[in-house]
Amino acid sequence: MMELSVTIGIMVASTLLFVYWFRFTCVLILSAKTAQDFATSVASAHNLSFPRIQARLREISVGEFDGLKDMLDRDYAQVMQLMRQMEAGKSGIEERMLSIHYFLTGVWYRTSARFSEKYGRQALEQMSQVVAHFANSIGEAAAAA
Repeated sequence: MMELSVTIGIMVASTLLFVYWFRFTCVLILSAKTAQDFATSVASAHNLSFPRIQARLREISVGEFDGLKDMLDRDYAQVMQLMRQMEAGKSGIEERMLSIHYFLTGVWYRTSARFSEKYGRQALEQMSQVVAHFANSIGEAAAAA
C-alpha cells in the first residue's frame, strides 16, 4: 500500500512539474522579442483582428469576451494557414508547443471566464499573444525571402 501511495505521489508531482515547465516555456517563447515587429503589418495586410482585440481587452466586460474569442479563433486559423503556405513555422517543436498552448488556454478560458473576469481576460490575452507570435513569424519569413 505504501509503494502505491509513493508511486501515485511521484506521478502527480511529475505531471505537475511537466505542466509548469510547459507553461513556463510557452510564456518564455512568447516574451521573446525580435529586432523588428512584423505582427502589426501582417495583421493589417491580412485583416487580422488581434491588435484590436489586445487593445479592447483592457476596457470591455465579460459579456463581450466570447465575441473576442471567436475573432481570435478566426485569426488563429488564418495565421496557421498562412504559416503552412509560407512554411514560416520551421521551428517545429516551438510551433507545436504554442499550438497546444493556444488550445489549452482556450479550454482554460471556457472554464474560467464563467467564474472570473480576471482569468478570462488573461486567457484571451495569452491567446492573442500566440496569434501575434505566429503573425510575427510570418512577417519575418516574408522579409527574409
